[in-house]
Amino acid sequence: MDMFAVIKTGGKQYTVAANDVITVERLEGTPGDVIAFETVLMLGGEKAVIGSPTVAGATVAGELVEQARGPKVISFKKRRRQNSKRKKGHRQDLTIVRITEILTDGQKPSGAKAAKPVALAAAAAGEARDESNLSLIAGIGPTIEKKLRAAGITSWSQIAAWGEADITKWDEELKLRGRATREEWVEQAKELLAGKPPRAKADQAELASGEDR
Repeated sequence: MDMFAVIKTGGKQYTVAANDVITVERLEGTPGDVIAFETVLMLGGEKAVIGSPTVAGATVAGELVEQARGPKVISFKKRRRQNSKRKKGHRQDLTIVRITEILTDGQKPSGAKAAKPVALAAAAAGEARDESNLSLIAGIGPTIEKKLRAAGITSWSQIAAWGEADITKWDEELKLRGRATREEWVEQAKELLAGKPPRAKADQAELASGEDR
């Protein structure tokens, strides 16, 4: 049986083997670069090896084929009785990679160009994010941010973990008047944690242009 691996990148898992072509969320690089996927969850073949959580010494290497974009997705939001509507289009940035090698025992990817380790790049991006910057959530201005911090809510992770009961509780205690639900704070916090750009900046650009997007 040919060897295969289960890797994780962009928050998703992929089962890959040599010569497979996969499309993943955008990775840094240019066509021809060697990409090293270091988050290997499982190796399969004659003998399966399951990671705990990752397989020690395992790396999956691939060649960056193309930087692409996904199909356009339209979202439309209308607020009843507030004369407000918003139409936005989004195209996900994607990277097409051809799998070249499945390596074990600490072997390094071959190739003319230096490999770009995906796991390390993701970690660096995570370190650069400031989860305490609540103002990046659209709808949280200085006054509301002050209320949230006084109540001990200081990070995106806390807001992302809110359930319906939490939203109701904080709406009543902090007199948010339904803003958390209406402006999708939980969804925004999850997007920020996933590395997506803040909606707050998009909203500011929209207000500056005077047009719905």
